[in-house]
Amino acid sequence: MTAPSVLDELVSALRCLPGVGPRSAQRMAWHLLQRDRKGAARLTQALERSLAVLRHCERCNGFSEEEVCARCANPRRDASRLCVVETPADLAMIEQTQSYDGLYYVLMGRLSPLDGIGPRELGLDRLLARASDGEVKEVILATNFTNEGEATAHTVAALLTARGLAVSRLSRGVPVGGELEHTDIGTIAQAMAERRTVS
Repeated sequence: MTAPSVLDELVSALRCLPGVGPRSAQRMAWHLLQRDRKGAARLTQALERSLAVLRHCERCNGFSEEEVCARCANPRRDASRLCVVETPADLAMIEQTQSYDGLYYVLMGRLSPLDGIGPRELGLDRLLARASDGEVKEVILATNFTNEGEATAHTVAALLTARGLAVSRLSRGVPVGGELEHTDIGTIAQAMAERRTVS
């Protein structure tokens, strides 16, 4: 006996989520249909509303209901600093630290030539225009420390320094509360190289 084609379509749709394979998608579909039909309806409505209402903020490229998001419109934010991140999730993590009061630019990805994502696909021209608006004095590169994130940071830094902008990069090191014996050697080596004087 084969599953109804509509169920197959739902399972296939759920597989678009990161980290969701065929079995997980199947379990989610069965759960929503069998145990949480109200939750499924709520999920459907929330997705439809999000797709209809959300757009990219004209200044930071993050998601917003307005042309300019509330964060970018906030006059208390430091407009002289622009932090470049890969995803809205990265922006949210930095905001949770409450250690940064500047503005952001969300790339919505990273350079990945193997996946066909180059500077044009990433929209680096929009970032350059935003960073060159006359208000920004420092651009902080907060891309991830993966090969693609490093390549993205290097490319963006070269483009921005060519325009005379000050560019900095998040430093790497041993995590707060981390123990050296449980930290990978690459992180320890980077922390040693980026050590600072104790005053």
